Amino acid sequence: MRKDAQKFRFHVINLPHTQTTALYNACAYTQKVIKFCRMMKSLGHEVYLYASEENEAPCDELITIVSKKEQRKWFGEYDFKQQFFKIEWNETLPHWTIPNARAVEEIKKRADERDFICIIGGVCQKQISDGLPKLMSVEYGIGYYGVYAPFRVYESYAQMHYVHGQMRDDNGRFFDAVIPNYFDPKEFPYRAKKDDFYLFIGRMIKRKGAEMAAQVTEQIGAKLVLVGQGVNKIDGNKIIADEMTLEGSHLLHLGHADVKMRGQLMSRAKAVFVCSYYLEPFGGTSIEPLFCGTPVISTDWGAFPENIIHGQVGYRARTMGEAIWAAKNVDKLMPAKIRKYAIDNFSLDRVKYLYQAYFEQLYTLWDENGWYSNWHKGVSKYRRYTKYLP
Repeated sequence: MRKDAQKFRFHVINLPHTQTTALYNACAYTQKVIKFCRMMKSLGHEVYLYASEENEAPCDELITIVSKKEQRKWFGEYDFKQQFFKIEWNETLPHWTIPNARAVEEIKKRADERDFICIIGGVCQKQISDGLPKLMSVEYGIGYYGVYAPFRVYESYAQMHYVHGQMRDDNGRFFDAVIPNYFDPKEFPYRAKKDDFYLFIGRMIKRKGAEMAAQVTEQIGAKLVLVGQGVNKIDGNKIIADEMTLEGSHLLHLGHADVKMRGQLMSRAKAVFVCSYYLEPFGGTSIEPLFCGTPVISTDWGAFPENIIHGQVGYRARTMGEAIWAAKNVDKLMPAKIRKYAIDNFSLDRVKYLYQAYFEQLYTLWDENGWYSNWHKGVSKYRRYTKYLP
């Protein structure tokens, strides 16, 4: 941390359906909230977290704006480790309006005039910004559409451009930024020697590409381990989900994977398939294995062309034939080099400085020169991540 780095106050709002704990690791946005708090506290900032009752995120104060009782009322009793989270993204529903209103009132009690409001729920949390018009609202991890805040940080350039396309807007916005998702390398153990299986980790829906992973491994006679939400039943060699049934003696589904299990599986796998059929805004499971020194096989769109350097940390495939070739050739890639790339670009200790530079830049807007400020620290080596392999 630079000696002259500015200190800020952040009001961070979690989503209404989770607890800010590692138990909810299947919710990527909740984990972003936790780790964002970690990064900002490590830089000496004040952090006020508005969430539910259970919390593992470091903060100066936890302010409860939704109870577990209310979560059970709004979302019902279900096992989120097996089923995907049951939340509707409709800003008029009580599970948004009630916590939002509470957040506004609680922030008013604590806010100074130049504090930042940190939003992770898009338009569903716009009510908070509307109730606090004098504070600066930032959507700091956009992997969705339905954006509204005056200041926006996207997970990838692919997502930024996709959102602009959705809005039919081809104008740039000077204070928008791209900062990648961020991870704790300690959660992903490095292992140079791999076991004889491939891994798929994600929801069991067609768009995540589990079928492609199953077909590739069947073609090459390899074992595929799968983990993630959405399996209704396992019947012999059949893995049955709502949208598809996978069948084969080479398949093994292990259910939900907690943080420790994810790290262990990723470190042991020959490669991890992240063959999403849609434009991934980022795809955290395409980066997590890299910390383990494990290559990734992805498709060739969304954020993957930005993050998965073909022939260096994995392979991007456009056809089934290319995916089969990739699976046969992952042992040509260097685990130590893969891990270094991940740490250099996506670790907490790297990305926190990207956020520091961004918020310092926004803070110049409080000065009389504003956009014309001669502030230039953001163009230093901390401005953007490296995206290269030395």
